[in-house]
Amino acid sequence: MTTRRIVTGHDTDGRAVILSDGPTPTVHDRLGRPGLVFEEIWETRATPAPIPPTEAEPTEHALKLAPPSGGVRIRLVEIPPEGRGDDRATAKAVFDNIGGGHALDETAAHPFMHRTETVDFGIVLDGEITLIVDRGEAVVKAGDVVVQRGTNHAWANRSGRPCRIAFVLIDGKFAGGLS
Repeated sequence: MTTRRIVTGHDTDGRAVILSDGPTPTVHDRLGRPGLVFEEIWETRATPAPIPPTEAEPTEHALKLAPPSGGVRIRLVEIPPEGRGDDRATAKAVFDNIGGGHALDETAAHPFMHRTETVDFGIVLDGEITLIVDRGEAVVKAGDVVVQRGTNHAWANRSGRPCRIAFVLIDGKFAGGLS
């Protein structure tokens, strides 16, 4: 999976320019599960996001599941079909590799069930995947969008072929008695 990423900015006169145009520079494909790939597209570390004329590459750091505190992250994920080895040990290895071991629900029926204090928009670009929550599931196909609001969830690829999803992750704060 290689994505062309185009980043805009401003020149010294304040005019819009293209700062970079090329493959996504930060791709993680050794996550403990063959075929699982994370492409880190961009992140901001605050909302509202500061917009300087130019910016250092914001994705060059250790991989983390959640966005920065007060920030936003966009990533593309390729999820392989379920198969042998999709067990709790694999899930733990994957989540440890993405800085999200704390998010795993080790008592849930699905080994990849997890929860983050975020609002996530998941846009299926290619393939299909099943969204699993505590009390239900939904098959999500190309063109469908999931608004995941801090819920316990897992992604199960039962389709037999890879599924590509764009995720926009927004730092959140539980409210109304949720914790």
